[in-house]
Amino acid sequence: MSDVTLEQAIAELEKIVVQLEQGDLPLEKALEEFEKAVRLSRVSQEKLQQAEQKVSQLLQKQNGEQLAPFATDNDDQGAAS
Repeated sequence: MSDVTLEQAIAELEKIVVQLEQGDLPLEKALEEFEKAVRLSRVSQEKLQQAEQKVSQLLQKQNGEQLAPFATDNDDQGAAS
């Protein structure tokens, strides 16, 4: 699922939200869609963090500053486990 673009993930999330809000889905299908939405949300978050890191690196490179290693929330959670 990580090969999906941010735009595709957001569009799919919007579709899922509409389906879930309508309340017409059977429970099992609603749970499947919710799980898919959680995965899409995580992928979207990762892509946004990557973009934010890239922008920070470019701006700091332009200003001649050194960039400290970028630690994501996932890195912090992995160290705590």
